[in-house]
Amino acid sequence: MESVRKKVAFFTLGCKLNFSETSTIARQFETMGFERVSADSSADIYIINTCSVTEQADKKCRQTIRKFISKSPEAFIAVVGCYAQLKPDEIAKIDGVDLVLGSSDKFNIPLYLESNTKRASAKVYNCDVEVLHDFFPAYSSNDRTRSFLKVQDGCDYHCSYCTIPLARGHSRNMPISNIIEQAKEIASKGIKEIILTGVNTGDFGKSTGESFFSLIKELEKVDGIERYRISSIEPNLVTDEIIEFASKSRKFLPHFHIPLQSGSNHILGLMKRRYRRELFAERLTKIREFIPSVFIGVDVIVGFPGETEDDFNDTYSFLQLQQPSFLHLFPYSERPNTPASEYEQKVIAIDIKRRLSHLSQLSDKMHQQFYQKNIGLDQKVLFESSHKGGLMFGFTENYIKAEYPYMKELVGKIVLVKMVGISSDGSMKVEIY
Repeated sequence: MESVRKKVAFFTLGCKLNFSETSTIARQFETMGFERVSADSSADIYIINTCSVTEQADKKCRQTIRKFISKSPEAFIAVVGCYAQLKPDEIAKIDGVDLVLGSSDKFNIPLYLESNTKRASAKVYNCDVEVLHDFFPAYSSNDRTRSFLKVQDGCDYHCSYCTIPLARGHSRNMPISNIIEQAKEIASKGIKEIILTGVNTGDFGKSTGESFFSLIKELEKVDGIERYRISSIEPNLVTDEIIEFASKSRKFLPHFHIPLQSGSNHILGLMKRRYRRELFAERLTKIREFIPSVFIGVDVIVGFPGETEDDFNDTYSFLQLQQPSFLHLFPYSERPNTPASEYEQKVIAIDIKRRLSHLSQLSDKMHQQFYQKNIGLDQKVLFESSHKGGLMFGFTENYIKAEYPYMKELVGKIVLVKMVGISSDGSMKVEIY
């Protein structure tokens, strides 16, 4: 009689890097004969990959862990990821958790499962940041159209508000040749777009004596992959050669995600960022000189300790002047064991909320203006499998979300379209040639 396969489910919180790592762990379990099921289904094992970028992220992790314990009290619960690395004892105290693994061991989960039976108390392994030396390759493969490929891990920047160096260790990567092999593996699955991910992606090469520019030049040559996006790159790492290469590339798309965090040089100094706002502005000017159609997304932290009304107004005015395509806004969240947690002049919650509202309105306005500038132009859209209300969706090369009446045969296809107008939900209506 055929034995019943154990069922394993995964739930991921946080960044796209986490999603690429979860997907890789899931493939390990499938190779071992486990049946992967959705997190909404009943499973024998639940693996929760966590985030700890803010206090809200920590809270969401705790809620998620308790939700799965309540849902399936007899299931084996394993918790991995950044929150597990930073606060393993906090997680271990949650009744029902069986295993807590630090970042160095998240890819070795099968070795720790033993009989996959419930334990009287959680076992905690290897949550010391000093053991974070290895690079574990990862990419996502559960989407038919795009894959998030991990090219770099860790960070050496030590911004005053950030715990990522404590959660993921120093900056490191594997050689370009290994990443090229992974890109070829992704291409063999019929996936057409790769998003390059990392903690500090542009810092690639530090542990192998290579460079991010060398990496993207080699990735361009991989057959089968038609589109690349760079998930995020620090302004001081967006070199002229990267910009000029992207402007001429057949595959690297006109899409940059560049963290600013503040438009006030005073606050950038307190944050221990490695640039001033003048460099950020110069980089945007250079990008637009070479790539006029570019989409530029920008990260901004609101309410950092010491941010006065004048500092915030500096940020608002600077963003108005620079006109990025979209703002990713984050209220400042105090993180333990960071220098900023000791800073005085905390910004009160009501002021943070008000400032976020002002920037959110500005972001909406700039985003809509970017879409409007593209009406009437031709673009190529990679259509995805998701659909809603009889419509399917995809993204143009410059990251405009397009909608079109659902046609199964278009899924995973890159199609030339004309952009004709903005729909009520903010997507771009298109016509196919």
